[in-house]
Amino acid sequence: MTLMNTSSRDNPSSVSHFILLGFPSSPKGQLLYFGLFSVTYLLTLMGNAAIVCAVWWDRRLHTPMYILLGNFSFLEICYVTTTVPNMLANFLSRNKSIPFVSCFVQFYFFFSFGCDEGFYLCIMAFDRYLAICHPLHYPRIMTKELYTGLAIFGWSCGFLLFLTPVVLISQLPYCGPNIINHFMCDPVPLMMLSCSEDTTIPLIYSSFNAIFMIGTFLFVLCSYALVILAVLRMPSAASKRKAFSTCASHLAVVALFFGSIMVMYVSPGSGHPVEVQKMVTLFYSVITPLCNPLIYSLRNKEMKAAVRKVFGTEKLVHKI
Repeated sequence: MTLMNTSSRDNPSSVSHFILLGFPSSPKGQLLYFGLFSVTYLLTLMGNAAIVCAVWWDRRLHTPMYILLGNFSFLEICYVTTTVPNMLANFLSRNKSIPFVSCFVQFYFFFSFGCDEGFYLCIMAFDRYLAICHPLHYPRIMTKELYTGLAIFGWSCGFLLFLTPVVLISQLPYCGPNIINHFMCDPVPLMMLSCSEDTTIPLIYSSFNAIFMIGTFLFVLCSYALVILAVLRMPSAASKRKAFSTCASHLAVVALFFGSIMVMYVSPGSGHPVEVQKMVTLFYSVITPLCNPLIYSLRNKEMKAAVRKVFGTEKLVHKI
């Protein structure tokens, strides 16, 4: 221990790689995990890619709502691809190491895409607010220039905002041990591995997360609260049911995404059990992207018809 501390003072960045423990189990258990998560990953890619292709190919879906949905689905593909392929490779490998730089690259892209998802949920909530609360002014307000600008804003903000936390955490001294009891390079266990006793960077990180997550969550919540109030004033019962169905689906995704992330990252020092951390991270990083195509888009008749065209099943459905 003395030798390690002396070495750390001379070379505060002595760790060259990390070991991702993932989900420790027997070799048969690892194969079972590999099969389960491979199927989940493929279904996630297929579901979200089908929506992207449907929006791209079907001119009837070239409206702000569907264009934003298409962008959100492509974002989901990027989001899940930052972690799952490496996790699958580790299930089949005895050497579960990841280089220091690769670990922080994964950290940066995963949380940048996650941050972008938060912004996209805000943008989509804003779009529904305009469409339902101001239907007569919607075409004039939500112009091509505006929704294109919002789409670019949604993609770029996460990459700009998360650069600072990643750089700060990467500059912490890591002098061993280098074992991360997680399936990805998560910032909470990374900061716990640092041999620095300075709490400034964890405090900055948790403050950054709190401001971002609570701010975006409140924006989404307020938007849908105004939408629900507008729906309650609708004279038609059929219109109310349709609008409430859409809002319920959107709010379900919002609750799943923001709820699990707030538990984990607003208070990283709160001491959640390791297995709980992994399960919650697995939930919002793997399960939510799998469910989002169903919750957000496939309940919609126009989207269902467009997806059937993508898979070439529309004629078959008509025959049946």
